[in-house]
This record gives sequence, C-alpha cells and structure tokens, in this order.
Amino acid sequence: MTGLLGTIVGADVLVCCGPGGVGKTTVSATIALAEADAGRRVCVLTVDPARRLADALGIDVASSEPTAVAVTGTGSLDAVMLDSAGTFDQLIDRYADTPEQAESIKGNRLYRSLSSSLAGTQEYMAMEKLYELVESGRYDLVVVDTPPTRNALDLLDAPRRLTSFLENRIFRALLAPTRAYLKAVSFATRALLGTIGKVAGAELVADAVTFFQAFAGMEEGFARRAGAIHDRLRAEGTRFVLVTSPRPDSIAEAYYFEARLRESGLEAGGVIVNRVHPTFDAVGIPDELVDGELGEMVGNLRRLNAIASAEDLAVRELVEAVAPVPVVSLPLTSEPIHDVEGLTRLAALLGTQRDAGHSPVHW
Repeated sequence: MTGLLGTIVGADVLVCCGPGGVGKTTVSATIALAEADAGRRVCVLTVDPARRLADALGIDVASSEPTAVAVTGTGSLDAVMLDSAGTFDQLIDRYADTPEQAESIKGNRLYRSLSSSLAGTQEYMAMEKLYELVESGRYDLVVVDTPPTRNALDLLDAPRRLTSFLENRIFRALLAPTRAYLKAVSFATRALLGTIGKVAGAELVADAVTFFQAFAGMEEGFARRAGAIHDRLRAEGTRFVLVTSPRPDSIAEAYYFEARLRESGLEAGGVIVNRVHPTFDAVGIPDELVDGELGEMVGNLRRLNAIASAEDLAVRELVEAVAPVPVVSLPLTSEPIHDVEGLTRLAALLGTQRDAGHSPVHW
C-alpha cells in the first residue's frame, strides 16, 4: 500500500502538524474517525487549547482522560484534550518516593506556576500524554493534533530540553540534600541566588530551593522518561503528516516544517492540502450572458476559477518540492464541519483522493 493511505494505515502514532487556520484539528479528527470506522482502536489527542475537536466530536472533556466517541464501524475512538497541569501532577505522583514528597511539590507555589505557565511545559506534557497512551496498549493508533507549526516543532525538542535542564549544574546543585540549603551549593550558586533574591524577593528564592530539594531523587525518572519519549518520536511506527492550505503563507509553512523534519533526521509521511477551491466548467459561456443580467455571476465564476487555477499551481509546486512525499488535496466545503456527520463526509473524500501530483484535482 503506497501514498498517504499507506502512511496512515502503517502508523501507530500519527502526528498532524501545520499552521493555524488550515483545518488541522478537523483533519486530525477525520483521520481518527476514518481509522476507527475501519476497525482500529484509535485515540485522538489535541494539544490545541481551543475546543474545536471536542465540539466536532460532540464530547465534553473536562480532564485529560480519554472519552469515548460513537463510531459506526467495528473499531473504537477515544478523544483526549490535553490538561498540561494535570498531566504534570500525575508525573509527580508517579516519580515521588512517598505521597508526602508528591504533596510537598504540588503544594509549592513555584511548582504551581511552572506547571501552568513555564515555556515548553505544555509541549513536554503533550509528549508525556502521547507516550502514556501508546504504552497503555489500548490503541492501535494515536493521532496527535498539534499547535500551529512552529510550536509543533517544540514538541519534537521537548524531551531533549527537559533532559538538558535536569543536567544543568545549578539545578543539580540545588538538589543536594541539606537542611541549610545555602550551604549545600557552591559560592557561585549562592551569589546567583543572592542576586535573584534582591530582584525577585527572598521568599521566591526560598520557594525555588524548596521545590528543587523536594524534587530530589525524581530527576532520573524524568530523564529516563524523556529519553524514551525521544526514541518513540523517532520509531518506525511514528509518522508525521503536514496539514496546510493552498494559501501562499500556509504553503511556505509546509516547506519550513518539512525541511525542519529532515534536519532532525525525520521525514514527513504525507501532506494534506485542505480547503482547495473547486474548478467549475466555464467553457462555452455565450457573450450575451457576460454582458447581460448574469454578467456579475459569470464574472464571479471566472474569478473563482482563477483562484482554483492559482491554487492548483501552488499545490503542484509543493508536490515537486517535497517529492517523493505523497500530497493529497481536500476540497473547500460549502459549510463548516462541526459534527461527526461532517467528519464522516470528509473522511470519505480523503479515502478517494489520489495524490495531487498525479493529475489535476477537481471536484
């Protein structure tokens, strides 16, 4: 089996990436629903904080636990909305030596701030949740709907950044067990803490050191997990699908992400160009119609065909640039897709489209 369909069927982890506003969440849900209807056990995880996926699937997800979605086929579909802070809490519970240590960390003011607002936390927790879902053995396929492209690249780097942080010399010094924490660190570290204390306040510094010391003994578990997640993103069954639109800025983002994947030693398994304008038959329109009462409508028809022609050229250029990666186009629909019925219609279209590079795509 070749092309994009082979990419999807051959994957057990499918990461859907792309710029914002191209229907990536909808496409992710469509793929997940189609594979569930085909008999696979599927879970779709959205990292996008918007509730578009939940609305499309008709579910109300208040936590990061899988919620069942009704499907018509023989498989099953669960959906998960990422709860970054909740996932972080679960990690603390897993790696703490005692319940008291876990509660000490989760009650720390610095931890509460880090778990909800630290740059990169959401990306790492998304990869942690992905790994948890894959390792559960409950699913044949996990589909990940990522944030817009350049943030999605942070997902790939999140395990490495966490490992680098845990290996930082100052971090490790602050983990040294002692009651008098300032005696446990080097002169340079004490000087740094003193400077931070003058700017941010001694109370914040005390919270920071209390957090780091409560974390003692857990860093190795986090580092091992980060390494396992890093390896899983590069495993044979993990595939990346780029979702874009025929707009020039969106096409440029697709080029950028495909190049970044290759720089990371990875490759795109396929590209889906969503919301392509259809081409209408405008051959043989009499001149009297152009100049008559229907002139405005004929002009509109010709403008739409000009847009479709420009999009077709952009898609063809994309096909050549990313070859041999398969590229498939999906049409612009007349109404927004906001329910399972709409996703099912789109899934049917996705299953019938040929690679866009083989022939013009018309509907």
